[in-house]
Amino acid sequence: MSRRAGLWVAFALVHVVVSAAGFVLPNLPMGDVYLVYEPWVRSALEGGAIVGVTEQWVYPQLALLPMVLALGLEWIAGYEIAWAALVTAANALAFALLVGRGRSTGRTVAAAFWLAFLLLLGPIAIYRLDGITVSLALAGCLWLIGRPLLASILLAVATWVKVWPAALLAAAVIAVRRRLTVVAGALVVTAGTLIAVAAAGGAAHAFGFVTGQTGRGLQLEAPVTAWYLWQAVAGVDGAFVYYDSEILTFQVTGANVGAVIAVMTPLLAAAVLAVAALGAFRAWRGAGFAALFPPLALALVLTFIVFNKVGSPQFLVWIIAPVALGLVIDRRRWRWPAITALVAALLTQLVYPLLYDRLIVADALAAGILTVRNAVLVGLLAWAIVRVARTPARLRPRIPTAP
Repeated sequence: MSRRAGLWVAFALVHVVVSAAGFVLPNLPMGDVYLVYEPWVRSALEGGAIVGVTEQWVYPQLALLPMVLALGLEWIAGYEIAWAALVTAANALAFALLVGRGRSTGRTVAAAFWLAFLLLLGPIAIYRLDGITVSLALAGCLWLIGRPLLASILLAVATWVKVWPAALLAAAVIAVRRRLTVVAGALVVTAGTLIAVAAAGGAAHAFGFVTGQTGRGLQLEAPVTAWYLWQAVAGVDGAFVYYDSEILTFQVTGANVGAVIAVMTPLLAAAVLAVAALGAFRAWRGAGFAALFPPLALALVLTFIVFNKVGSPQFLVWIIAPVALGLVIDRRRWRWPAITALVAALLTQLVYPLLYDRLIVADALAAGILTVRNAVLVGLLAWAIVRVARTPARLRPRIPTAP
């Protein structure tokens, strides 16, 4: 069997195993698909409320498209299977682009990393909206040099499905020489989306996914919640885990939590700007795309995770694209970051769905695993920032002075 054929066999097996795990693992790993996505779609198609258009929504408006496409495949075996099939099909297209003819060792290693990551992360990698954006993000990253306009369009579409690929777009604007082309593609998609939303009567809710995040509390899995989570584990008065029925997530609270909530959004913005400024400085110093873009993209994506007061387990799929691209370009340098990412994926599956019923009652073991997972992400962010800071600059030619 050829290397390429072996990768495709592994692709099929991994997607079958991970999809099936959603039906057998505890704590509703497919919950969002049939409890949230399907009702949203049916409401829109049956003349009811249209999320993002007639009412405020936590996601950008293009997020509704894959939900509608999955409903069109419902005849296969229900909405859950249809969603898994849709994500698998999207992944297959990006996987084919990544593997190519199977002759590149870097691409083979990157493909194997992707499959291992999906297997270790478990059903959350498929049964969430973020799973759809991975294939778009990876294809966009691979095409940034050869087809920057198409790459920018794919990344912008992914951003209007789930906001996080904006980090990849920002890294591309900094690291790609044809940055005006990248900006143009993103503007075209953004303008088209906003025009369509306004034409449907949803102008007032066009950016609801941004404004709606500022008032959210501290989600249980976010790194910033560790202080309050461990207080809840220790039984400190006023510190506990609770379920927010409005945004359908578990959150933590405790003394002075309001001040922490208020500072997190400005802190996230400041951290993103600081990392972007570092990348821009290295680009100005002459750092090339191959050396600068992968660590900068990873640093920005991890900044979105580490400094976020929302910390859903599916956020881990965000790091697939920058790490895979790093392996394609320089597999030796990216070997340990890739292994670290795989460890984070495994720890995340242990937290959700395997031990989530214990985490929400502030169990020490579950809290400990979550804390270690978050520490791993912080360490990976530190590596990425250091790598950006040390990106080699091209030597600028010296201009001879007149005698």
